[in-house]
Amino acid sequence: MLETFPQPSTDKLPDYYKSDDYISHTDGKRNVFEKVYHFVKGIALKRKMKLIDSISNNTKSLLDVGCGTGDFLQVAFESGWTITGIEPNEQARTLANKKTNDAILNSEQLFTLQSQSFDVITLWHVLEHLPDLEVHFSLFKKLLKPDGVLIIAVPNFKSYDAQLYKEFWAAYDVPRHLWHFSQESIKRLANGVQLELMKTLPMKFDAFYVSLLSEKYKFGKINYFKGFWNGCRSNWRAGRTGEYSSLIYVLKHQKP
Repeated sequence: MLETFPQPSTDKLPDYYKSDDYISHTDGKRNVFEKVYHFVKGIALKRKMKLIDSISNNTKSLLDVGCGTGDFLQVAFESGWTITGIEPNEQARTLANKKTNDAILNSEQLFTLQSQSFDVITLWHVLEHLPDLEVHFSLFKKLLKPDGVLIIAVPNFKSYDAQLYKEFWAAYDVPRHLWHFSQESIKRLANGVQLELMKTLPMKFDAFYVSLLSEKYKFGKINYFKGFWNGCRSNWRAGRTGEYSSLIYVLKHQKP
């Protein structure tokens, strides 16, 4: 695992999210890139729902941490899930509450939730933003029902696109991303709180999104052809190595 150093203080960190260009906190479709982002997000939402539906039992209680503008929770609610969201950003939380009948709480309220309340807890590109990893991992385990599932999606700094773009790799996203994970680091964090890794799944669209942004960071503008080509190369190599640009980890309580 890599660590951003120095990390911003807790009181200053929210300032780095106050931007219309931070796309996960807005519903903006101002240009081609944002329109494509939201189109792909629609496809990704269906895949996320397919995943959580495949692992749920008779009950469907869902906690989504770092829910952004609430699109995933809105789809889950329409699919019969009982939903709760956590979102620290006030602007995103307001948008999410309009979509979910005020099911979204602030980050402090996460620690007030009842133990063993949720069948599924999801963090879609959120773990890398949390300052106290061990504290949060222990909390997520506490909030899960005995047969519940924790789903974590994070960028993978051992992917081909990360190696290609190096310090310009968009998924480093410093200082908002405090931590940068490999597959081994997730396994160790999970084992530290007696959670077992059940499966690891690829997020293939991320290679294209991250490569496009990395082109912008490195050269000052997006080269759509080159970004798409490098996304293809990253996924092709990951087909052999398993090191996709982003990965989904499915975790459960370890068996006694």
